[in-house]
Amino acid sequence: MKTISYIIVLFLIIVSCSKQTKQQITNPKDYANYLKVTENVSLKNAQEELEFWSAKLSTTPNQYPYLQKIAAANTQLFSITGNIEYLKEAENNLLQANEKTNYDNAGYLRSLARNYVSQHRFKEALSLLLKAEQNGENRQLTEFQLIDVYLELGNIKKAEEYLSNVKDFNSFEYLIRISKFSDAIGNLDSAINYLEKALKKIENSNKSDLLEWTYTNLGDYYGHAGRLQDSYQSYLKALAINPTNSYAKKGIAWIIFSHEKNPAKSLDILAAIEQETMAPDLHLLKAEIAEYSGNFAEKEQQIKQYFTAVNNEKYGAMYAKYNVVLLADDKTKVKEAIEIAKKEVLERPTAQSYDLLAWAYFKNGDVKKALSITEKQVIPHTFEPELLFHAVQILKANNKNKEADLLVADLKESSFELGPNTAKILTKL
Repeated sequence: MKTISYIIVLFLIIVSCSKQTKQQITNPKDYANYLKVTENVSLKNAQEELEFWSAKLSTTPNQYPYLQKIAAANTQLFSITGNIEYLKEAENNLLQANEKTNYDNAGYLRSLARNYVSQHRFKEALSLLLKAEQNGENRQLTEFQLIDVYLELGNIKKAEEYLSNVKDFNSFEYLIRISKFSDAIGNLDSAINYLEKALKKIENSNKSDLLEWTYTNLGDYYGHAGRLQDSYQSYLKALAINPTNSYAKKGIAWIIFSHEKNPAKSLDILAAIEQETMAPDLHLLKAEIAEYSGNFAEKEQQIKQYFTAVNNEKYGAMYAKYNVVLLADDKTKVKEAIEIAKKEVLERPTAQSYDLLAWAYFKNGDVKKALSITEKQVIPHTFEPELLFHAVQILKANNKNKEADLLVADLKESSFELGPNTAKILTKL
């Protein structure tokens, strides 16, 4: 009997270890050094670029091409620090360059359009790109950007038209666009395949910025596909190129929180990120972790800090999505959420924008209006788990339980993307 008991205990230990091995994706030894970076080389280089070109312009004010160089440095500083002032200063530089050329330089128009995309001013970006297209200079570069903007605006048909114009499977720029397009229409496997092909085009090059971008985007795609080990390795490869890549660190923090259920380690990474960037949405991830840990006072504190951070008109609509969802949870501010969502629909008539409006109406008790929007503008046009999670609740509120249950079955496979708090709610729906 003792032998049998021993075998049973040994079996249970092996099973337990097997489960732990399966559960564990990350290893602090892999990324620990990236959390202790004492010098931000990218930040230093961008600051030096800004100082150099600013000095050149000061010496020769008529050399307006320097304005684009200054704008590029400011844009880089924004991407590193999250400080909106840099992005707005880049806009100012590019406006001056375009004014000096009477908005007749396609390169300057494209640069300003990129800036507007970063600010979520997509219709203004589109207007500039159409002007650049008419100009004709380096037309293909303009067409690539038009694909990006049309996808952001949810105009799949126009994006597809331009993709056919620039079709070239030997082109990195084309491959990343066809990858984005595949993701937009819900074909994640193709999106990954095309982005992996794009990576092969540049992996032996010295184009570190493009490699870094590709690895982080692959990290996201792999995560969506449930390939968490691949996702983790992609983020590590991005960090090997740039140890201060906050986006990659945040991706690893999410794996640790959502998959490994280790909020303390996740918070350690977020603490390191906060030394590098002031991006407001970090507070929302910390709030989500606090909720999971049962620390609701900390959750509310982080949400307050988020609103303090975004209380700057220069952010414009950049954080509209988060604002709507948070304000809709407050009965005294749900009407404000509805108004923001209406503006989003006007400016960016995508499934995501319509979802925000439907969700705000739902939270305001207008379940029929929410259902009408969700059935027409959201469910047929998206595969995003967060949007379909909202749709389930709206369907349930309208006694459409059969349709809701079908979505729930699919969403259970998206628990990693949704996060443990949402996944927990999902089990009760």
